[in-house]
Amino acid sequence: MVRTLLPFLLLVLPVAQPAYLQAQSDKARTVVTTDGEIDDVDSFVRLLLYANELDLEGLVYSSSMWHYKGDGKGTTMVSEMDMTRRLYGERADLRWPGEEWMQELIGAYGEVYNNLTQHAEGYPHPDSLLQLVKVGNITFEGEMELDTEGSDFIRDLLLDETDPRPIYLQVWGGTNTIARALKSIEERYGDTPEWPEIYRKVGEKAIIYTVMDQDVTYRNYISKQWPNVSVLYNAWQFWVLAYNWKKSVPKQLQYWLGGAFMGEHVIRNHGPLTARYYSYGDGQQQPGDPEHIHGDPTRLDSAQWGSFIPYDFISEGDSPAFLHLLDVGLDNREHPEWGGWGGRLVPSDTIPGRWEDGAAAADYNPYTQAPDTAYAQTRWLPALQRDFAARADWCVESYEVANHPPQVGLEGADRRVVKPREKVVLQAVATDPDGDELNYHWWQYGEVDTYRGEAMIILDGPKATITVPNDIKPGQTLHFILSVTDGGAPSLTRYARIVLTAE
Repeated sequence: MVRTLLPFLLLVLPVAQPAYLQAQSDKARTVVTTDGEIDDVDSFVRLLLYANELDLEGLVYSSSMWHYKGDGKGTTMVSEMDMTRRLYGERADLRWPGEEWMQELIGAYGEVYNNLTQHAEGYPHPDSLLQLVKVGNITFEGEMELDTEGSDFIRDLLLDETDPRPIYLQVWGGTNTIARALKSIEERYGDTPEWPEIYRKVGEKAIIYTVMDQDVTYRNYISKQWPNVSVLYNAWQFWVLAYNWKKSVPKQLQYWLGGAFMGEHVIRNHGPLTARYYSYGDGQQQPGDPEHIHGDPTRLDSAQWGSFIPYDFISEGDSPAFLHLLDVGLDNREHPEWGGWGGRLVPSDTIPGRWEDGAAAADYNPYTQAPDTAYAQTRWLPALQRDFAARADWCVESYEVANHPPQVGLEGADRRVVKPREKVVLQAVATDPDGDELNYHWWQYGEVDTYRGEAMIILDGPKATITVPNDIKPGQTLHFILSVTDGGAPSLTRYARIVLTAE
């Protein structure tokens, strides 16, 4: 990546950053809650390959509108969500994939663990990952009445004061186990003198990243009783990496999710972990879910979401939740509105502490030549897929054979105060651990700027000279992205972001 991108000019007003968005130089602390959908399985495979980039603190089974275990007593329920109420009616259980699949994938990760550690530091031992697996609230959609191992685990993490860093609570299914954790805190302390302080601290620590609403517990409980808990809400951009990706991804970029790429560079001949990655026509069938028919090679021409070939990508709809947390040089974790591998979210106009996508986070799509609610995710697709392929190589190849990303920086500050008409010289400082040739690309991320216009950029390889527009107003910002791509196979990209603010 990154192809030359034409900036589309949108006004994004500056907002005060909440405390949880203050600069952090460490790995993100995170807990994954998952209902075990097949796209969760595929997201989990990718997550394990990036486990060295995160502080994984919990892996929790939870339910959703699509998957719940039932209580084993024949008790039935009707979904509170319109779509699943129409589809399934009254049920005692629904498409439950069990409570062993994460452990099984961690076992496959264990088989490639030693090889992964040759390529990067920080990969957690598989035994330590197994200790993080907990069973949360799984009996029914939205069940949050009972304390569970998973909800207690999240509760204790939120109450623990030994590590003040925020905890990103990833919601790959329903929010019910997280809701139960918060409810148990409220029940324990709500009528005590400690409550105001505990309420404040938990609200500052917990950050929920949810891909749509898959039960009503956020709407009915969390948003009402814990409005101080920040929420990152992805309802549109995730489709680039979800079932209907052929509709969201321009045809020119669909190769990166196609069977030719996925089969050769990720799934086949890369060890036992990526071999368990679900893809179209691969012959795999998830236990417990009769609706997982995507692997049936006889149904490729009549699939729900179009026509496919073997090893075509199915879905990783939840991957943006952790892609947002990876540090690739874009600084988006502290500023979701700045955009990164997990897309771009902007502050809600009506709900403090809530960040959303949709029309306000649309980026200009150069393939359709129009604003696109998904393009803030799509623009990174080639780079993140090549990076995925490199990680798959790490499972089986030696350090000398595989590729590794460049290290990218700048001479001088990456946040600068400037004057109208000033010429700003930016000099990249980049190295490649494999000694590969490096390609430099500078571009203005116009949708993120608060200045509505383009700056002049003169490019000279690792150097760029920017002329600050003469009509820029005090406080307005310009964002420039330096993308550095190596000449290895697959080629890998890392970034630096430069923010210029008019004085």
